[in-house]
Amino acid sequence: MDLGLASKRAVVTGASRGIGLATVRMLADEGVRVVGAARTITPELTETGAITVSADLSTAEGVTTLIDRALAELDGIDLLVNNVGAGDEMRPVGFLDTDDTEWRRTLDINLLTAVRVSRAALPSLMRHRGAMVNISSIASRMPAASPVAYSAAKAALTALGKSLAEEFGPHGVRVNTVSPGVVRTSVWETPEGFGGKVAAAAGADLDEFLQRMPEILNITTGRLLEPEEVATLVTFLLSDAACNITGADYVIDGGTMKSA
Repeated sequence: MDLGLASKRAVVTGASRGIGLATVRMLADEGVRVVGAARTITPELTETGAITVSADLSTAEGVTTLIDRALAELDGIDLLVNNVGAGDEMRPVGFLDTDDTEWRRTLDINLLTAVRVSRAALPSLMRHRGAMVNISSIASRMPAASPVAYSAAKAALTALGKSLAEEFGPHGVRVNTVSPGVVRTSVWETPEGFGGKVAAAAGADLDEFLQRMPEILNITTGRLLEPEEVATLVTFLLSDAACNITGADYVIDGGTMKSA
């Protein structure tokens, strides 16, 4: 299938690892010129051949740095993937143990980074009748499955995508959301990541905990997601093959959720 992505120009945030890195690689394989943004530029991101921008997107200055550099390097933006999200910073705590500082940080990382980057990129996306994909989470639909602030932030991000699709659709911009389940990334696989904290709280060995997760979560396919599987869906939604899909929220979770 010809996805019609060759020669397109993309910005991917949170590009140093996991879903973001897999998306950069897949878009580059399709002939897309990519700017990959992250607070820390990893060797893996550099090896993709993408233009890399080190920026803290929780600040207005970081967003300006990213979009100004992307416009200068690419002479326009056709595609945007808002992938920045909380990972290692998350803690497996309940509502009463989540103070205002944590609420602000979680909302800033998971929602307001996408607000800022989208606002800066939309003039170019409208000019080039582009497409945007926001990376949410099944936590937006299963709030009991994760820290409350994270679930609320991701639910707001999903709602944002629908609002942007409605407002900017008449200007030729498509906006969709992808909501993954548990993805096999360093967020889950390292002791200092969220998965390590959850395993420690349960008094379990991390490797054993990860092996049991498909059973614990009753995942129909019996395994966790791979970043490349999410990147494949993102790439499709950005492509001409999905030219009449907008305002949608696609769940990819191996059957974790049992109802719509």
